[in-house]
Amino acid sequence: SPSKGFLFKNVSFRYSPNLPLALKKINLFLPANKVIALVGPSGAGKTTLVSLLPRFYDPQEGEIYLDGHSLKEFDILSLRNLFGIVLQEPFLFNLSIWDNLIMVKPEATKEEVIEACRLAMAYEFIEKLPQGYETILGEEGFSLSGGQKQRLALARVFLKKPPVIILDEATSQIDSLTEVAIHQALDQLRGKHTIIIIAHRLSTVKKADKIILLDKGRVVAEGTHEELLIKSPLYKNLYQSFHKD
Repeated sequence: SPSKGFLFKNVSFRYSPNLPLALKKINLFLPANKVIALVGPSGAGKTTLVSLLPRFYDPQEGEIYLDGHSLKEFDILSLRNLFGIVLQEPFLFNLSIWDNLIMVKPEATKEEVIEACRLAMAYEFIEKLPQGYETILGEEGFSLSGGQKQRLALARVFLKKPPVIILDEATSQIDSLTEVAIHQALDQLRGKHTIIIIAHRLSTVKKADKIILLDKGRVVAEGTHEELLIKSPLYKNLYQSFHKD
């Protein structure tokens, strides 16, 4: 039986015909229910790679499988429903904070929503708002900081508890204490969810079950932190630059 997880077979992708390949002949396995960190220089293809999983884009060559089935066999909405995604610029609707959270789980109780907000370290700033959870977001409403938006997007993930969580960690907007707390909350989901992190932080790569190093659209190395320190000079350099941040 096929292993559980995402399998890339000879996947190449470009955003448009006149642009160079963003991903080149990717052969890769992302095992289910593990923490997987994607690392690499800026422009290596990390965000592109994760955006193929919910089929925001389809590769021009090759095939991606989930648990042995081509992604194209899945109904697109059912496929996307497997994911909880926190990107650098989370998308929030011009609705109340409550409605922005509840849309991922309309039947959620108030207790569940509050618990998700606590896990995402969003509870306190919401409580301090004059309208609390009824605060309307958007152009006409209240504008949140980048870090607050990210915490709301994380709260959605904790509320939905989807099988696959994708997290782009490039959040200079979240202070390190908040971040530690969020990672502790994510640790509670470890082993029960596939967690794919575009890692910009040392603590994340060290804890990952599998690290994938991308460079110029190719997978150049994969392994644990210890393995990559030994076998990949590029990884060692990246790691040292993480250290400086």
